[in-house]
Amino acid sequence: MLPWLCSDQFPLYLAPMAGVTDIVFRSICKELGADVMVTEFVSAEGILQADDRTRKYTEFDDDQRPVGVQLFGADGQRMGEAARKIIDWKQPDFIDINFGCPVNKVVAKNGGSSLLKDCPLLSSVASGIVKASSVPVTAKIRIGWDSHQINAVEVCRLLEGVGIQAIAVHGRTRAQGYTGQADWDVIAQCADAVKIPVIGNGDIATGEDVAKRQRETNVRGVMIGRAAMGNPWVFREAKHFLETGNHLPPATTEQRFELMLRHVRLALKSTRFGSEIQMMRAMRNRLMTYTQGLPGSKHLRVLFCHVESVTALEDIAAEYLINQQEAAAAWEAATSAITT
Repeated sequence: MLPWLCSDQFPLYLAPMAGVTDIVFRSICKELGADVMVTEFVSAEGILQADDRTRKYTEFDDDQRPVGVQLFGADGQRMGEAARKIIDWKQPDFIDINFGCPVNKVVAKNGGSSLLKDCPLLSSVASGIVKASSVPVTAKIRIGWDSHQINAVEVCRLLEGVGIQAIAVHGRTRAQGYTGQADWDVIAQCADAVKIPVIGNGDIATGEDVAKRQRETNVRGVMIGRAAMGNPWVFREAKHFLETGNHLPPATTEQRFELMLRHVRLALKSTRFGSEIQMMRAMRNRLMTYTQGLPGSKHLRVLFCHVESVTALEDIAAEYLINQQEAAAAWEAATSAITT
């Protein structure tokens, strides 16, 4: 049983995203209101080969619970063995199966969304993990392979039949990748077709989006992915909107830079990176994402392309904030002179 889906709650999931939802970012999102965490996907074969790098992706803190570890692969028996190893290591609250990843290198290994084209194999994989796991098993799917093969309702029924306890449905096909719009009509059909909880995923960026999907479909929660990358405050804002019907003010420029600096400092303390330079290089794209909506964001992104230390980021932040304060003061003085 999944207690967070067996009550009147409407949980907000942080979507698993490779290279994004590591232990540090999950902690940040949890603090800002995310209810359920799922790790970056990990290879079942990597787990079975005792690959230390793969094992790091399964790490989480207890304060992130409820949290699931997401596996991908195409052999139900081997994936079941991997699930048992993970459960022995960390006792996650659930195991999640990735049937949705559209990335070529995953699909080429018959993993992720490629299994949407082979329902018997998909069913076999899910069944193997369910039988092997001592914790609940969930799955994440897309609505189909392409516009000619939209079979999410059939897949949901198959997964329910083999014992999957909840399904997250991303409203795009594999062919779409992350382009176009998520098809919430298909997500709604999935929620109506099965008795187990369906979590809706796709184009959720505000509290108003969450409220609309809760109101118009029978999904039991929503999963937020790309919108959280640059705006992890989305979880707090969504909860506030659901409770009050009002939007919270967006994060200030100061809050954004404070979070950027906190993120890199926490990342530096983690064991995932070998050095500060390696960490900062790995964080560059993340820092660029945090600049969305900021004045002069193009210039900031150029600076972030070359940043190699926390101190350098601190200097960039200090200079930017001073320039913004001076610009605001000049604007206020100019408008005051005009009105007087």
